[in-house]
Amino acid sequence: MKNKLITASESINQALKLSMEKDRNLICYGLGATDPAKIFNTTQNLLEKFGKKRVFDVPTSENALTGIGIGACLGGLRVVMSHQRLDFALLSFDQIINNAAKWSYMFGGNSNPVSITIRMVIGKGWGQGPTHAQSLQSLFAHIPGLKVVAPSNSEDAKGMLISSINDPDPVIFFEHRWLHSTVGNVDKKFFTRSINKAKIINKGNDITIISFS
Repeated sequence: MKNKLITASESINQALKLSMEKDRNLICYGLGATDPAKIFNTTQNLLEKFGKKRVFDVPTSENALTGIGIGACLGGLRVVMSHQRLDFALLSFDQIINNAAKWSYMFGGNSNPVSITIRMVIGKGWGQGPTHAQSLQSLFAHIPGLKVVAPSNSEDAKGMLISSINDPDPVIFFEHRWLHSTVGNVDKKFFTRSINKAKIINKGNDITIISFS
């Protein structure tokens, strides 16, 4: 199947749709998942296709909705949840750090995995206030037990989200707010991209440039 020129929002939407078709135990919920904006259109048409038992919005109680996701994973489900803004996720640090990140180690891997992917939007834009525009992703990268990824283009956004969903460990998936409208050639099929190592764009001998998102 040929690649298609689409936005990163569309590629994320494809990743969610294909993953939910592949795994009936995958649920997708969070702040804005079913509102008119559909989290920058990334959850477009998911409710209509998979129903309200698998795709739903939640009350604004970040620590609670994160804990519910962790519990759902321990009960055998896979979870993609959204805090929309990273800033909101600060209210759920107890669940992310003390439960999601540590669970497998606390019980020696002798329980269902915490297969949760937590989506957060980072970066500033159009005059939003101090609780809607922070880039604090390095905080999460210091927590043992968490995998932290930040795609920079449409193709990686799709492949890395699919890999994050399939990973048995908790993954923090960062989307810069200016990523969603960028356009790239993306394969319409189900595919993965590594979330365990850096992607080498160009090889050389004289200088190393490291960046993300």
